[in-house]
Amino acid sequence: MSNLKEIRTRIASVESTQKMTSAMKLVSAAKLRRAQNAISNLKPYSNKLNALLENLSASLGTFGEIPLFAVRKPENVVVIAITSNRGLCGAFNANIIKEVQRITQEEFPEQVKKGTLKLICIGKKAVEQLRKNYSIRYANELLLDTPNFEEVDTIATDLICDFCNRKIDKIAIVYNHFVNVATQRLMYEPFLPIAKVEKTSKGKKTDYLFEPSQEVLLNELIPKILKLKLYKALLDSIAADHGARMTAMAKATDNATEILKELKLSYNNARQAAITNELNEIVGGAEALNN
Repeated sequence: MSNLKEIRTRIASVESTQKMTSAMKLVSAAKLRRAQNAISNLKPYSNKLNALLENLSASLGTFGEIPLFAVRKPENVVVIAITSNRGLCGAFNANIIKEVQRITQEEFPEQVKKGTLKLICIGKKAVEQLRKNYSIRYANELLLDTPNFEEVDTIATDLICDFCNRKIDKIAIVYNHFVNVATQRLMYEPFLPIAKVEKTSKGKKTDYLFEPSQEVLLNELIPKILKLKLYKALLDSIAADHGARMTAMAKATDNATEILKELKLSYNNARQAAITNELNEIVGGAEALNN
């Protein structure tokens, strides 16, 4: 009987877990739809700005007068790591942490030793895991729950100013790109300096009339594109987080269902064995009395 009681306790525990994971899956699905809508609304504007930037930068002969294109020896480096605030989302957070560690060990080991590599951590998990071994320039956990462009604008403006003033030589972003519900692609993208676009003969090149000059226009346009790029990475990471969590909770619910089947089968077998044993004891007792 003690075995039956133990199995019943386990069944109740697994059923409780199954209800919780199923509810979390539904919540993530609802949040994912909102996150996908936010990205979809942003994409046309972002793509048009990027196309304009490529056209303008490819037509310029030199980038010497535009500081955001300046390539310098990376003495001072900033890496922006975007994770989530919670676990239960598979390898979503672990992949970001491992990528940051790989980048710093392979590309910037000297900067880490000198203390000239700083991290910007967006998400509680990034702060918890990375503050042990790295210097944190800025951390924000609330931005994932209530993403807003104003806060991103402040972060990006601060970075752009420090880059132009030579306080920072290189900036990169590490985040998860949302592909679909079951797939998140780990991204390591340069933020500053901006990569130069070479002239190509393929495709049609749009000729614009500029007022003021291309250089002045780029100096005005690039900061807006950079702010939008960081904001898009944030929204992308949020959508990927919900997708990963939804997938993880769906798998957990399926696993709970399989475990329940096995436990119920074990319970029925144990119950039948207990009943059979009781019947044998009764029959044995009756035979003993007759003899």
